[in-house]
Amino acid sequence: MPIYQPSEDSYILSETLERYLVSLINNIKKNNQGELINRSLTNYKPSQNIVNINDIKSIKILDMGSGSGIQAETCKKLGFNNIITADINPEAVKHLKQQGFKSIKTDLFSDINKKNKKQKFDLIIFNPPYLPEDKLEPKDSKQATTAGKQGYELIIKFLKQAKQHLNQQGVILLLFSSLSQPLIIKKQTQVLGYNLKLLNKQKLFFEELYVYKMKLTN
Repeated sequence: MPIYQPSEDSYILSETLERYLVSLINNIKKNNQGELINRSLTNYKPSQNIVNINDIKSIKILDMGSGSGIQAETCKKLGFNNIITADINPEAVKHLKQQGFKSIKTDLFSDINKKNKKQKFDLIIFNPPYLPEDKLEPKDSKQATTAGKQGYELIIKFLKQAKQHLNQQGVILLLFSSLSQPLIIKKQTQVLGYNLKLLNKQKLFFEELYVYKMKLTN
């Protein structure tokens, strides 16, 4: 089965992911700079739970449906070093391992576990199949493009499963399309207990792409 190669959706997600990760790094730098100022002016002793750059770059990241690995590469380029890639396509998994990533062959979260214990992540990135079914499309390409008859079923399934794999303050960066029944996705996202924030959007010839940040509310 061919490996999904980067396209417009991959690039908008990568761009958004990079901005998000850079903001995490910059927030830590800003906080630590404030800490240094406080220490220089007073006898204040920093608390033990202050996060440093090395801590933030070691957050546990899952690149679901990694394909060619563009999102994992974006993380790696910025120095993030605790990355797991996952894909249903064995050729993609082989390619990702050749690129030096830990990679798991899995259908969504079915094999994302360790010693019978659910793995949890601080950041889950997913550029899913997001189109409605086209019965004329070849079977080989459908796996990379089709999210179900209406274009959202796989995305909702992912969100249901992801709840069990997010750390308490964990974040999902999820891309989908105006062709994916976005109103249904957003409604179901809220029903599942997530809050969501639009981080990026891009208008294409026949659709609009959205990247949302999602966190559990409880």
